[in-house]
Amino acid sequence: MENRHPARPAAPTGPCAAWPAEKGETIRQIVERAGDKWTVLVVSALHAGPLRYTDLQRSVPGISQRMLTHTLRQLRRDGLVTRTAYAEVPPRVEYELTPLGASLIAAVTALIDWAGTHHDEIHAHCARFDDAEPAS
Repeated sequence: MENRHPARPAAPTGPCAAWPAEKGETIRQIVERAGDKWTVLVVSALHAGPLRYTDLQRSVPGISQRMLTHTLRQLRRDGLVTRTAYAEVPPRVEYELTPLGASLIAAVTALIDWAGTHHDEIHAHCARFDDAEPAS
């Protein structure tokens, strides 16, 4: 017997179900960028107020100059951070959260706090897993 009803794509479920399908790709890109470790740490560092590039780099241990520059560029592109250059000698440049960037603080802080709270537990799970699993 011939199937008269062509297969329809399954309706999305989960956290993206509330958004129209045509926005899905953009939403995934935003989540990817907002959840990036360097974005989380840079946004968190800028929460206290504007910082110069070198002060920001000191505030985010482990970030390379190249990665900080890339992250700041993406945050500026997304409208989360502003860059202000002052006509001084020597030149001074500051980065600051926009209101949109500041609206990300609650999520960023919650993620960092969660990671800090569960660090030891997750580290122990990783060690047990690595001891039990043969190396690939």
